[in-house]
Amino acid sequence: MADVSQTRRSETDGILTLTLTRDEKLNAVSPEMIEALRQAATDLGERGDLKVLVIAAEGRYFTAGIDIRQSGAGGKRGYAADGSFSPRRLRHEYRRLHLVFDELEAVEKPVVLAAHAPCLGVGLELAASCDFRLASTAARFSLPELPALAVIPGSGGISRVTRLVGPHWGKWLAFGEEVDAHHARDIGLVHAVYPAEEFSERVSAFARKLARLPSEAAGVAKVAVDVAASVDRQTARDFDRFANTILLTSDEHRALTRAFETRKKSAE
Repeated sequence: MADVSQTRRSETDGILTLTLTRDEKLNAVSPEMIEALRQAATDLGERGDLKVLVIAAEGRYFTAGIDIRQSGAGGKRGYAADGSFSPRRLRHEYRRLHLVFDELEAVEKPVVLAAHAPCLGVGLELAASCDFRLASTAARFSLPELPALAVIPGSGGISRVTRLVGPHWGKWLAFGEEVDAHHARDIGLVHAVYPAEEFSERVSAFARKLARLPSEAAGVAKVAVDVAASVDRQTARDFDRFANTILLTSDEHRALTRAFETRKKSAE
C-alpha cells in the first residue's frame, strides 16, 4: 500500500477524494503516490458505492512534477539490483504510470482533478487523463520537461494535452511555456476557474452534483464522448443509438420516468 504520509483518502456520499500531502517536496510525485492513484482508480471501478473520484492536493503546489530522483535514466527506473541500466526495463516500468492514467481515463465514472496551486509536469499529464479539470485562481500549468530535462512529457503531456487544446497550444505547452488558470480555461485545458477562497467548496459542490447523476448513464456518456472524439461521425451516431437502446431499458431510466410522471400528476 501507499505511504499514508504522502496521500490522504476520504470517502463521503459516494465521493472518493485522494489528496496529495507531500508538501515538503512540493508534492513531487513518487512511486508511492502513483500507487495511491492506482488503488483509487481500481476502487472507483470496482466498488458500486463509489460514484466519483476527486484528485486534490494541499500545500504550496498541486505538484511540482515527477520526483526525478526516482524516475528516468537519472533515477531508479530502468536499473536492476546489480546497478545495470536497460532502456527496455525503463520502458516497462514507465508503462506502470501510463496504465494508471489509462485507467483513470477509461473507468466508467467521472474523475475530477482539482488544482488549487501550480500544477506542473506529470501533474498536467494526470489532469489530462481526468474527465474534469477545475482550477483555483492560484493555479498555473506548464510542462517543463523539454527545457529542464531535455525530454518530452511522455505520459500524456503530448498526446492527451494536444487532444484537449489542439496542436497550436499543445506546442506552446510542450515547449515549456506556462499558462495561468484563466488562460488555461480560455484554451480548453480546464473547465472552470474558482476564487481561491471558494475553491474547496466549489469543487465539493461539483463532485456532489456528479455523484447524484444516474451512474450507469453517466458511465455510458463518458465512453460515448470519448468514442465520438476518436471515430467518424457515422460510427459515433451508431454508438449513440445502441447505447441509448440499453439505457432506455435500464432501471435508472424507469425510475426517473416514474418520478417524472408522479410529479406531473401532482401538478395537475
